[in-house]
Formats: sequence, structure tokens, C-alpha cells
Amino acid sequence: MGTGFIDINVDVGEGIGNESILMPIISSCNIACGGHAGDTETMRKVVKLAAANNVKIGAHPSFPDKANFGRKPMDISCAALYTSIKAQIDDLMIILKEENTRLNHVKPHGALYNMAAIDHKKAFVIIEVMKNFILPVKLFVPFNSVIEKMAIENNIPIRYEAFADRNYNEDGSLVSRNENNALIHESEQMFNHVYRMISSQKVKTIIGSEIKILADTFCIHGDNPKAIDLIQDLIKRLLEKGIQIK
Repeated sequence: MGTGFIDINVDVGEGIGNESILMPIISSCNIACGGHAGDTETMRKVVKLAAANNVKIGAHPSFPDKANFGRKPMDISCAALYTSIKAQIDDLMIILKEENTRLNHVKPHGALYNMAAIDHKKAFVIIEVMKNFILPVKLFVPFNSVIEKMAIENNIPIRYEAFADRNYNEDGSLVSRNENNALIHESEQMFNHVYRMISSQKVKTIIGSEIKILADTFCIHGDNPKAIDLIQDLIKRLLEKGIQIK
């Protein structure tokens, strides 16, 4: 039997509308703050739900590209990207202050997240935005990534994130959503995927080999049609292994 605890985070405020069901069963949320989805009304609604359920609140900034839901690389200058990311997080921070709650973490979204894992310029912009925070706001990063190393060098507190509902390539990157096998849809497969990462710090890649991975928090995408059932079943199985969610 395993012991300990993990964090489960979900991207929210993206127009799916399932937050009231999600909040009682997750421990962290990443709130879309206008880049790829979301506006003041949705942010405030989700903040209230998170606070009422003692769920840790994260900002989920993106390339400013609602047309593509922030999932395509964007040709944008570092200065313009910095301004956009900071403005998105600032908008959420205003609401958090009004609701008397705090920002726990920042997790970039979609193409920005994936690019910052390998692209020094994109990672640098995110790190520079993080330097604005006086409080110890954490940055969610993938293991063995460019942004992880840059955050450590700049004394930005990090949490290693892995994806419960995504398959991995040999180099540790996520399988592209353009591929049929990008997503994990079945409970048994998801549990085995997550439990392997927790118990052995390994992830099975798409070709069946195992590579090292570290994870403090696991993401399940809120726009997955089976998200609620998958999360509930995953938590049940982890609890049976002595692993708490918090």
C-alpha cells in the first residue's frame, strides 16, 4: 500500500460549465483569465466556487488567442506576450482581492505551456511575469523542461505537473492532440498511468517504454466529456492505495 498525498488540478472557467460538480472533488483549479477563454463574470463565478470548496486557485494564462482556444503556437513578440500574460493574471488578482482569497499558483495553458517547456524565449517571458509576485506563488511546470530549470535558477517556487489524461512521447513531451492516441479516456488506464508515476516516478510512453518523471500535481482537463467520472474513479482507486488528495 502507498502512503502520502497528491494534488489534482483541473482547468476551469473555459465555458464547459461543470465547475459546480468539479469543485467538491478536486484540490486545485486553474482559472482561464481571458487569453483563450473566460471573462470577468466567469472568473468571479469560479473563484467563488473554489473558495467555497477550499480549492486552491491558480491563474491559467494563455496566448491571447480565443479563436484557437490557445492551442496553436502564436507569432507574438516577447514584449507583447509579457503584457498579455501579466494583464490576464492581474485581472484575476483583482477578483481574488475582492473575494478576499489568494492566488496559489500559475499554470500556462495549451501551446504556451508546451512551448515554454522547450523554448527559452517563451519560458523567459513567463519567469519575468512571475517575478512580479511578492507572495510565494508557485509555477506549475513539466519535469525536465526549460521552464523548470529557468524557474529554479530564478528562485521561483515550482510544482511538477503531470497529466492524468494525456499520453507521453519518448522525450517526455505530450502526444499531440492531432494524434488519435493523445488522450486517455478509460478509468483503468488512467489509474495505472497515474499510479505508476506516483509509485515508481516513471511514465509509460506511447511506444511502451518507461521514462523518469516527477509529479506533485496531476491535471485532468475539465473539457474532457468524461472528466467527472474519471476523476471520481481515480480518487477512489488512489484512496484505496492510501494516497490522499489535498
